[in-house]
Amino acid sequence: MATFRKDKKEEDDGGTNMFQMLDKTNILQEVRYFNSNQVDAEKCIQILTKTLVMLNQGIHLTTEEATSTFFAITKLFQSEDVMMRRLVYLSIRELSTLAQDVIVVTSSLTKDMVGKVILFRAAAIRTLCSITDKSMLQSIERYIKQAIVDRNPAISSAALVSALHLSTSTSDVSQRWVNEALEVMNSANDMVPYHAFGVISASRKNDRLFMVKLVTKLLPSALFSPSYYTVCLLIRHVAKLAEDETEDSGPYIHFIESCLCSKSDMVIYEAASAIVSLSKNIRDLTEVCTVLQVFCASSQATVRYVGAQTLARLIAKHPKAVIICSIDLEQLIHDPNHTVAILAITTLLTTCNESSVERLMKKVSSFMTEISDGLEILVFQAIDSICSKYPRKQKFLVSYLSGMLQETNDKVFKTAIANAIIELVEIYPDAKDTGLDHLCEFIEYSNETSLAVRMLHVIGSEGAKVRQPSKYIRFIYNRILLDSGAVRAAAVSALARFGASCADLLPSIKVILERCQTDDDGEVRDRAVFYSTILDTGNQELINNYIANVPNIDFELLAKQLENHLNTHPEEPFNMDTIPIVENIKDNKKESPQIEPCQILSLEEQYAEQLKVIPCIEKFGPIFKTCEPIELTEPDTEYQVKCIKHVYAKHLILQFECLNTLSYQLLGKVHICLDVLPEYNLVCEVPCESIPYKGKGNIFCVLEFPTNTLNSVGRFGAVLEFTVYDCEPATGKPYLGDFYIDTYPLEDIEFGCSEQFKIQPASDDWDNSWESAESLKEVMDTFVMNKFNVTEVAKAMCKHLGLPESCAKGATIKKICGLGTWRKGIPVWFVAKIIPASAGAAMQLTVRCPNEAVASLLLAAIE
Repeated sequence: MATFRKDKKEEDDGGTNMFQMLDKTNILQEVRYFNSNQVDAEKCIQILTKTLVMLNQGIHLTTEEATSTFFAITKLFQSEDVMMRRLVYLSIRELSTLAQDVIVVTSSLTKDMVGKVILFRAAAIRTLCSITDKSMLQSIERYIKQAIVDRNPAISSAALVSALHLSTSTSDVSQRWVNEALEVMNSANDMVPYHAFGVISASRKNDRLFMVKLVTKLLPSALFSPSYYTVCLLIRHVAKLAEDETEDSGPYIHFIESCLCSKSDMVIYEAASAIVSLSKNIRDLTEVCTVLQVFCASSQATVRYVGAQTLARLIAKHPKAVIICSIDLEQLIHDPNHTVAILAITTLLTTCNESSVERLMKKVSSFMTEISDGLEILVFQAIDSICSKYPRKQKFLVSYLSGMLQETNDKVFKTAIANAIIELVEIYPDAKDTGLDHLCEFIEYSNETSLAVRMLHVIGSEGAKVRQPSKYIRFIYNRILLDSGAVRAAAVSALARFGASCADLLPSIKVILERCQTDDDGEVRDRAVFYSTILDTGNQELINNYIANVPNIDFELLAKQLENHLNTHPEEPFNMDTIPIVENIKDNKKESPQIEPCQILSLEEQYAEQLKVIPCIEKFGPIFKTCEPIELTEPDTEYQVKCIKHVYAKHLILQFECLNTLSYQLLGKVHICLDVLPEYNLVCEVPCESIPYKGKGNIFCVLEFPTNTLNSVGRFGAVLEFTVYDCEPATGKPYLGDFYIDTYPLEDIEFGCSEQFKIQPASDDWDNSWESAESLKEVMDTFVMNKFNVTEVAKAMCKHLGLPESCAKGATIKKICGLGTWRKGIPVWFVAKIIPASAGAAMQLTVRCPNEAVASLLLAAIE
């Protein structure tokens, strides 16, 4: 025990951590120790560990620093210490993307790869495959094949996993290793078949016939396989084939159902999850529900969680099937893991009968303040579904939420509850009275200015629709007397709305507005004067436009429109009526989806029909290229927009595909405010009339390319502008007269060089093709990239030209050759040579083309 005794001074200091406050300069100095004739293994291990920790902490090394460190580490190959050698492999892998000339370590790694030490062999395979490129693979391919079929599972798995990583960039090479991977599929080790199956499926993922044959061959023996990981991966592929099968998917579904009887919880869950995810109808879900019941009763929190989560997914598709699991879900309400408890409660709330609602909701409040925002949303969605399902419970649920609003002190949680109450008040008429009363009560005792302002806006817009709107006038007047300036201003606006909608209350409201004209706050005075003047006119059109239904205008966009107006027509008055307003909105009925046979179409063919709505599109000539869609919004936002670029000889069409994910909104007159690049000409815009909930709409902006080819590259700014109509979520029908204008900023759209060319890699007779273009205009330039190494420059150049990264040939010196066609049918040839420089990399780009301006476009875009 004496060896574990600490010195008293060390105990007082609390010990030291050698990895705290690492200094890059000191570590680079310590690395020089590796160049010594004799090195101490323990000291080297410490230095290597510090180096790895430094790299993983994000401390940046320059190319020169990384290269010197890399070559110092290679000196340690002389040592046979196992621990140190494994750290050497890890360090080489980390530095391989930063250092130059890493190819020199290949011989040492190849020697270890065929050596006798198993740990060295496996690690050497992983390291060598991580630093190699396509041009070097052929020299080590024989060793990789031998390693895949090696009897030692560690070596075999290392080779397979390395092959799997290589398949992402060089799939044609890894396809040649499929036979070896098939050979080890029967291995007794649990990881080797799993990795082998991964390599095979990644290499042949586009060969459906091969995958069908492989899966069919594996199905009979899969249930007896010792590798549960392989079975799980097989279930995923079987589920995919079952979805794609148009005729008989019975054998696939039968296999997935049989996996529910496996001895492994992992396999059982994978099978249950696959069945729940299938879009095809499963006649009997009893067995799946039974399995999930067992999961819910497990002693492990993770198993209980996946059981409750899968039940929550199942309820969305088959609500009646989950009723038999209600007892198990009831037990999970008191689970110590709050995530599990919330999932159980939300599932029960969606399936319960009317008499159980109050009992279940009382159990939610005990831990609502301790759960994450994502789980809060689940609870509020469940409450919303109950309101639509049981209208008589709307008042209770609003009261319940209001009680939670009074009890919590967390601002974020208050905002979430307030949003839920406001949504219930706006959607469900029976909840208006109760909900507005509770909002009034909350404002009385709350100091949250932002929430009070929003609630007053809701009271002003919804309060006039109840039976006795006069009861809210006294409450709003109290806010004018007692609250801050921002709240008083909101109260004045709310009063004006009552005056616009309730003629019997107008005299008393005018008196209050007259008193507010002497308020200390300028905003309150201005609003009072403004609203009083409009109400005194008695003009219903003015009252409706400026009080009852005021559009919500984005002031930043309005300022931009005013600036454009002053630049184009300063002598004319600015017309606010140019803002589009939808007068008649047709009901949008959701058509039932139909499954059509899968057809492989080019991008141009996929969008050809949609482009026909553009007037005079036939005059543009044949389409040159349609680019892959790019996301202009985050994936979880309320409006999801993609941009598809269609390139013609003289025109560019930007297609904006918009998805509306809000059930309580219908979007009308949807169009794009495009910030057009100089010298581009906006020919026309084709807006979208309306986009319902979960509906997609297309907006088209037609642009004419600049006369100067070099000015065609740049970024377009874009803002989505539309009219929002609040509507009934159940039917999608908008409320009459309830709409406003809104905008939504989008990501910039980059239009580069690759979009204007159809580029293809160099063929076998490239030299002859290049010489045949010798008589054409030739443009050449040299670029120096100080902050990037050769590999990074090669990758960026391939992306710039629209080529795969595998087109960059060579190790130390990269060479990229190719030919293509410009959008007007003009051919182009190019050669890029990238070499290491003293501080980064240098590139020489040579372009041959009949048109010098087109050739210069490739060079100018790089600058």
